[in-house]
Amino acid sequence: MLKVGLTGGLASGKTFVAELLEQHGCHVIYADRLGHEVLLPSGEAYAAVVKEFGREILQADGHINRKALAGLVFSSPERLEALNSLVHPHVFRRQDEFFARVAAEDPTGIAVVEAAIMIEAGSHKRYDRLLVTYCTPEQQIQRFLKRHGVTEAEARARIERQMPLDAKRKFADYVIDTSGTKQDSARRVDEVYQKLREESRLPKAAG
Repeated sequence: MLKVGLTGGLASGKTFVAELLEQHGCHVIYADRLGHEVLLPSGEAYAAVVKEFGREILQADGHINRKALAGLVFSSPERLEALNSLVHPHVFRRQDEFFARVAAEDPTGIAVVEAAIMIEAGSHKRYDRLLVTYCTPEQQIQRFLKRHGVTEAEARARIERQMPLDAKRKFADYVIDTSGTKQDSARRVDEVYQKLREESRLPKAAG
């Protein structure tokens, strides 16, 4: 089984690429969804996060208000680090369970984890191959504006908080350029998938 990390930046085409890989037969899991799950009242990180950030982050139904929580950590690297330290271990454990399931069910399969801050968190080292989606910063902003209806200033602030895509692509085994048409991007995904397919069938090196 080949473990593949898929990352990029806000509105850089990660989900689109993940869906195409899934259509090709890859096993795909989304780190953001795992993050949502561990913050549910029944989730592993819920109690610790409420204790750390206070009950003011809770909605009337007891669920964590993710927007309120994001507001608390948006401009505080220390508080963001504290949140990540409570959430990431449980997300990684769920990813490991996902890898174990895929390895048992499809030993030569391709298991893909899609996550936004994979390189920033250092978790890109967990994978055999790293894919980075890429487009221009202006395309990121326009796509984000169209998708979320925020102001341009808010979009720029969100994107500027992340590692630039030009820096991320230096870590990539494969770059998937999404700056052209969807058809262009799909052709590149096809190319990358064929290479991953070949690699997944190779014997693993000893050690």
